[in-house]
Amino acid sequence: MASLVKYGCGQLALLAALGLFAGSPASAADLGGDCCADLEERIAELEATTARKGNRKVKLEVSGQVNEALLFWDDGFESNVGAYTNDNARTRFRFKGEARIDDGWKAGYLLEIGVRSSRSNRFTQEDDNGTDLGLDLRHSVWYVDSKKYGRLWVGLTGGAAEGITEINLAHTKDVAKYSDQEDSGLGLGLRQTNGLFTNGTTSVGSSLSFGRLIRDNRDQPGEGRRSNMIRLDSPTWEGFTLTANYGEDDTWEVGGRYANEFAGFKVAAGIAYGENTDANGGATGFECQAQNGAVGAPDPRETDASCNQIGGSISVMHIESGLYANFAAGRLEDDLIDIPLPGADNVSEFYAFEAGIERKFIDLGKTTFFGQYYVNNGGANARRDFDGSSFSTVNVSNGDRDILGSNLESFGFGVIQELSAASMNLYLTYRHTEVDVRLSGAAAQPEFEDLDVVIGGAIIKF
Repeated sequence: MASLVKYGCGQLALLAALGLFAGSPASAADLGGDCCADLEERIAELEATTARKGNRKVKLEVSGQVNEALLFWDDGFESNVGAYTNDNARTRFRFKGEARIDDGWKAGYLLEIGVRSSRSNRFTQEDDNGTDLGLDLRHSVWYVDSKKYGRLWVGLTGGAAEGITEINLAHTKDVAKYSDQEDSGLGLGLRQTNGLFTNGTTSVGSSLSFGRLIRDNRDQPGEGRRSNMIRLDSPTWEGFTLTANYGEDDTWEVGGRYANEFAGFKVAAGIAYGENTDANGGATGFECQAQNGAVGAPDPRETDASCNQIGGSISVMHIESGLYANFAAGRLEDDLIDIPLPGADNVSEFYAFEAGIERKFIDLGKTTFFGQYYVNNGGANARRDFDGSSFSTVNVSNGDRDILGSNLESFGFGVIQELSAASMNLYLTYRHTEVDVRLSGAAAQPEFEDLDVVIGGAIIKF
């Protein structure tokens, strides 16, 4: 406030007259002999309600989004509707900024917090809201950037494979990801055609969910996860950027991305490869569940995991017409998964398509019409028994039914209407999902009901 007090009474009166202190407009009669005291008080009130930086050298930018929706589901025996945080791009707020160090060098930071009042990807037939509600840390990282050498990151963030299978130039990236299925109601328990869940009862409990057939953490093969790492991005050249990262003990990834415009088209694409030998491979880096130390392994003293994955995606949009198409695919191989369970499929693969049109048909903003198709051939790397519990070794004699492989297939469509003046998108989507599994020790393979999900809501960015 001291800097503002330096203004003379006449100068402060002029500022007030210009309306720079909106909210307490001053009339000519207000500007008497005690004008300075009056305006200083108003200035103090403004400063008390303004977001401040800790210093003047580093910029502070506050931004985020709110994404809430109504979700209707039908599992063949039961249906319901509720309000959920849309985890396709959940509600969040972020603080970011940077400061100049010298010519060609700068430093910056990113701190991002997710907010979940309920979870579109974790609720079940008996739990309306899902688990892990509240705040979650998405990014906490600093960086040093050079125009010549690139950018070095240290902290919690995404690596080369984060979002690599989800590249998308259309608004659907925030509403219904074509390659990431689990966020749209796949926490629901699998319902067999006899009405029972996979635990053999009418109570969902810890029975198998739709999302577990994709992977244990429900991420599609080839997709990365945010984790603690050191990461290096190359300078961008002709639209190309290379990335390498290492962290969480023994996880590394390398990849490249491309974004450019030419011949009337926008193009964005990327591909990444990674390996994970972390002893806690299921919880760090990208998922790698099997470990030598599992019961039944040749040498329980060895605890390192051993898996690798590759994934990528491309999005192309014709600028004038708004016609666009997306394609994504990924593959993960878990070398040790068949040690406790001979005959298990150690490879998971997926591919996904989306096509649509996104253009300004009305003055409110762009409208997006789209359709999607997805197939996931999951291996045994979810490490789950049919009842939903984790397995450690096969024991067919006592009735264990371990998942040797699985298939999940879905199609969907929807519409999004942008309200550009409010930085908001309204949306309505539909998705139909079918699954089957291949089990060990089962006299007959189970059959399942299909799942239908409708989501309608809005995302507003600030």
